[in-house]
Amino acid sequence: MSSGARTARRPSQWAIWFFGALGGILWGYDTGVISGAILFIPDDIPLSSLEQGTVVSGLLVGAMLGAGVSGRLADTLGRRLLILIGGIVFVVGTLGAALGVNVAMLVAFRFVMGTGVGIVSVVVPMYLSELAPARIRGRLTSLMQLLVTVGIFLAYVTDFAFAESRDWRWMIGLGVIPAVLLAVGIYTQPESPRWLVAQKPDGGVEDARVVLERLRGTPEAAEAELSEIRESVRVERENTEKVAIGALFSPRLRRLTLIGMLLVFFQNFVGINTIIYYAPTLLTDVGFGATGAIGANVGIGAVNMLMTLPGMWLIDRAGRRPLLRWGAVGMCVSMVVLAVTNLVGLEQGPLLLGLTLAGIVVYIASFSISWGPVQWVLLPELFPLRVRAGAVAFCVTFNWLFNMTVALLFPSLLEAFGAGWNFLFFAVTTAAAYVYATRLLPETKGRSLEEIERSLRNEYQH
Repeated sequence: MSSGARTARRPSQWAIWFFGALGGILWGYDTGVISGAILFIPDDIPLSSLEQGTVVSGLLVGAMLGAGVSGRLADTLGRRLLILIGGIVFVVGTLGAALGVNVAMLVAFRFVMGTGVGIVSVVVPMYLSELAPARIRGRLTSLMQLLVTVGIFLAYVTDFAFAESRDWRWMIGLGVIPAVLLAVGIYTQPESPRWLVAQKPDGGVEDARVVLERLRGTPEAAEAELSEIRESVRVERENTEKVAIGALFSPRLRRLTLIGMLLVFFQNFVGINTIIYYAPTLLTDVGFGATGAIGANVGIGAVNMLMTLPGMWLIDRAGRRPLLRWGAVGMCVSMVVLAVTNLVGLEQGPLLLGLTLAGIVVYIASFSISWGPVQWVLLPELFPLRVRAGAVAFCVTFNWLFNMTVALLFPSLLEAFGAGWNFLFFAVTTAAAYVYATRLLPETKGRSLEEIERSLRNEYQH
């Protein structure tokens, strides 16, 4: 194939990655924007403390529902169509929340927004993983995590921009722009060739061949990958095991299910949500003024976004396991610093401010380069095609449950025990995460999904 032909194909390929991962911006924006908006909503809608918590956590409950139903729907409707539906759900939820006139409307439409978050958190990594070539699958799949951090950063900047006017409706409402782009853009993109072969016996193979030729550039490369996909589908169809939740705990899959569940457990219980949701609170507690805390939070969001870039570059070079291990070390050291800083009772002043801010920044950097992007790359890689959608949906549903648990409990635990003991707890969980990444996690870099499936089938079949 000529270089001109390759050049002609390139824009369409990047459109797939861009629109496929755009859901990450919505996920990050809708998750992050409420931290600022909730300060000003009471200007128009009086909220008790319980109602504030309900408004914030409404998105997380919706995310659990969206993730829970996405597995079956992704197999029935297809990856692309379900992402399109997720974009439409985002538009409805965002507009409804921005125009809310009472607590019930806010909670209801935050729930709708959360449903969209849950859908994209399951389907987008799966879609990108199934379309990406093996040698750069980690980078392309982790593109969504980069855009999650971009969305969080944009949310913090938007909160800061509208803080003086206290216009929370614009803070929330601007999220409709990427939602519309996602819904319109993904409609123009191809379906996953693996879904086409598995779910459309009549004509699916030919459709998959067209998509693969467009993505891989040559008929030979497309045919080789298509042969692997067809063999994988054939093997899975010969397996009599039903695709249901119970199948995930069968002898053939239960260890992979355990690995996936521990992955989402540690990603949440290493303490990331306490930093994302409550960094301004922690900073004001050690002496920052409100404006300084909000400004520092924008900086934290920038670190979160920028440190995802080397993570994307390293994930296909260093591998998944090394990134998770060294990320856990960095987070553990940071949590120890934060725990000691708070437990020794330093007086408010430059030393306390500097140590606290440094601990948070190093923690965010360590997470962003490792556990942030790697989870979303690894989950679709762990499971065979026949159960991939349901297994990823199952794990991601628990991801949102763990997320909500930490978000709801941390303020009460902070009040009861203080920041130091909470940070010490997270230091222990990050140490456990290091052991998990070292002892249990398989390495998947550089291999096709079908090669990974064969390897893990042989390793974990007993």
